[in-house]
Amino acid sequence: MKKQQLIDKLEKAWAEFLGSFEGLSDEQMTEPGVMGDWSVKDILAHITTWEQETLNHTPLILEGGRPQRYSVLYGGIDAFNALMTEKKRSLSLSEVKQQLFETHRRLIEMIERVPDQQFTSETRFRRRVRLDTYSHYPIHAEAIREWRQQKT
Repeated sequence: MKKQQLIDKLEKAWAEFLGSFEGLSDEQMTEPGVMGDWSVKDILAHITTWEQETLNHTPLILEGGRPQRYSVLYGGIDAFNALMTEKKRSLSLSEVKQQLFETHRRLIEMIERVPDQQFTSETRFRRRVRLDTYSHYPIHAEAIREWRQQKT
């Protein structure tokens, strides 16, 4: 896979994710119950959190280092997700959306600057990007679509 192929794949999954909540009212966006007690707003904040994690950890990964495990730092990924959800709950929908789009823009810019050799095989960098983005977005897009279908 080349860099542009990865970006194209990521952006396609991103567009599908954005489409999953397109047209929802602010009230619908903040209604709990989409995934457990999460609202669409909580899911957007969650996606932003993982893109931020990619931005935070890829410099170390590119230097050959390994970020500390979530089990060591937080007691696991579920505990990390719960902590970050609680931290971001007080943000307004507008703030969550602003962070979502700004973080995504920064992520794409970072990927564009990464050396091409990181894309020629399944590097740790590529794995991190895949797990936190284009293989992550569809899980939440599908949950939002299913929730929307139940509401109609």
